Amino acid sequence: MEIIKKSEIKILSNPGVESFQLLNPENSKSERITITRVLVQPNNEQPRHKHDTSEQIWIAVNGKGILLLADNKEEVFENGDVVRFADGDIHGLKNNSQDVFEYISVTSPPINFGYAYKKMQY
Repeated sequence: MEIIKKSEIKILSNPGVESFQLLNPENSKSERITITRVLVQPNNEQPRHKHDTSEQIWIAVNGKGILLLADNKEEVFENGDVVRFADGDIHGLKNNSQDVFEYISVTSPPINFGYAYKKMQY
C-alpha cells in the first residue's frame, strides 16, 4: 500500500494551466498509470499535443470546455463526460468559459509530464 501525502504532490504549471501530479513515477512505485488533476483557468487552453506511446483518459469534474482534436476539430467536453485518447491521438483543451475547468487524467503507461510545463512547485 502507498499513501501519497499532499506535500509529495508536485504542481506543474504553464500560464493558465495547473497540473497536480497526484500519482506518477516520482512519488509512487506504480508502473502502470499516472494520475493528474488539471485546472484550466477561464479563457486559457492546453494546446494540442499527443503521447506517442501512452493512452489517456480524461474525466471532466467541473465546468465546460472544448476538446481540441486532430484536423482542427473541436468537441464540447463538460462535467461528467469521459474521453479516451489512444496512443498518438491529438488532443488539447480550451476553456472559453468564465469558470475554472477541472479534469482528472489517467495515463497508461505512466508519463513524467515535467517536460511539458515551464514551472514546478510543491
